[in-house]
Amino acid sequence: MQREIGDLDEFAALAARIEHNGKGKALLGALEKAFHAIRALGANEKAIIFTESRRTQQYLLRVLADGGFPAEDVVLFNGSNTDESSKAIYAAWLAQHRGTDRVTGSRTADMRSALVDYFRDRARIMIATEAGAEGINLQFCSLVVNYDLPWNPQRIEQRIGRCHRYGQKHDVVVVNFLNQNNAADVRVFELLSSKFKLFEGVFGVSDEVLGAVEAGVDFEKRIATIYQTCRHPTEIKREFDTLQLELSFEINEAMTSTRRKLLENFDDEVRDRLKATNEKSTEARSRLEDLLMALTQHELRDRADFTRAGGFDLHAPPTEDMATGRYELPRRSGEAHLYRIGHPLAEWAITAAKERVLEPVSVEFTYSVKEGRSVVLEPLIGQSGWLSVSRYSVSSLDREEDHMIFAAQTDSGAPVDPAAPLRMLRLPSRVLGAARVPVDVFDALETVRKRAEADIQLSVSEHNATFLDEEATKLEAWADDQKTGLERELKDMDRQIREIKKSSSAALTLEQKLAIQKQVKAIEATRNEKRKRLFDAQDEVDRRREFLISDIESRLEQVVSKESLFALRWTLVS
Repeated sequence: MQREIGDLDEFAALAARIEHNGKGKALLGALEKAFHAIRALGANEKAIIFTESRRTQQYLLRVLADGGFPAEDVVLFNGSNTDESSKAIYAAWLAQHRGTDRVTGSRTADMRSALVDYFRDRARIMIATEAGAEGINLQFCSLVVNYDLPWNPQRIEQRIGRCHRYGQKHDVVVVNFLNQNNAADVRVFELLSSKFKLFEGVFGVSDEVLGAVEAGVDFEKRIATIYQTCRHPTEIKREFDTLQLELSFEINEAMTSTRRKLLENFDDEVRDRLKATNEKSTEARSRLEDLLMALTQHELRDRADFTRAGGFDLHAPPTEDMATGRYELPRRSGEAHLYRIGHPLAEWAITAAKERVLEPVSVEFTYSVKEGRSVVLEPLIGQSGWLSVSRYSVSSLDREEDHMIFAAQTDSGAPVDPAAPLRMLRLPSRVLGAARVPVDVFDALETVRKRAEADIQLSVSEHNATFLDEEATKLEAWADDQKTGLERELKDMDRQIREIKKSSSAALTLEQKLAIQKQVKAIEATRNEKRKRLFDAQDEVDRRREFLISDIESRLEQVVSKESLFALRWTLVS
């Protein structure tokens, strides 16, 4: 024991001599790079940093203060939050929301709300222990830093899920800290990344697969055992190889079981619809990607070299903060820039195209080079006509809509199938020269456009009517719940009163009978109060209905904007 005490004293002295923590310094560099990526996405410069202990939390608070982050830019989140800063935030929040339904009366719940509100409105960084990994919504933050990376994949998904959730408008950037000199740490990250795919795709593996692995392998305990018992890289490799084999079996079994449940429990019609939905979403994604790449190729034609595989090499960025190199949609090599809607380069290309003024021109489209057939275009081969495109935006009630209106006709004045213009515009083409739209053609195209606008207005009105019905149904359901609950309580009280009155006849003394009568009177008073609440609830329903109608009326006025984009004379050749 004396030798062990001596070893511990040496360890303590060694720890006391450590003046700088390389991991803490790395955090400052990681935040700088991550905030740069966040700015490129157009997201809020906010980050949540997850640690495993409150002591690490306090250390990181000092590191950030030394790194240029003032105290008011950082908020702590843990299981107790007894520090002075949290108390001050909580007191200010209570004063702001006193008398409102935001205050629940539970210090724990209200403290969490106060800290989240402070992080959303004022702070840039939240340092959280595992207490912040569930039960809070941070969709206004899109940067997650796992300063201490858990071994449990479900805990990691919970952490990322605080930000990657409904309402998040940007890609969530995840920064994981890893000791690359520690063979066990490296293998754990490989399992989480390659086997569980936690940091790829939209959600990684499903909860069912994670649950199956947790039940079958006891992942976290197995890793803890490896850390405690293995001392050499060969031992670590052997144990992790064994664990990975077991994981492969468990995950494959879970995936097979999930597919089997789908086939066994869903009827043929449901399975066909799921298949059709998957194909439809894949087709829509591919069509959007094709359109984005075609637009990009036009806008960057002098700045990049495009490949047939769906990527391009950017050699002359339009702005200084954009990187040169390979861009791919979707990512194939794993080393190229991920190009997509929302990427700064894509936004630049879209903005450049939208701001360009397009004068009427004559365009010749070639059909023969198109892959496959188009039944709406084939009747137009050899013909010419006019085409106009406009944007029609409607804002009403709970949504905003943007519509592209295509109006087209042949030279003979015959209308063109509404699906034909968009397909024609995707054909190879060449500009023949400037054109001028005749007055009679302009009037005819305007008629088609106004007819399309009327159809859109009708669709919006039908949606608004449906919205009103749904809100009224919700209100009536709430009223029924209130009424049913109160009526049930009144019936219970009537039953109690009857039972107590029956027991009065069995009472032997005057004192007992008086006590029973007092009890009956108390219950009757409560019952009368409940009846009053029943009438009050009906009055509240009427007030809410009036508010709903007036609110919808105030928002019913539609805000419409129109924009003419371009017009052209078309000719379709074989």
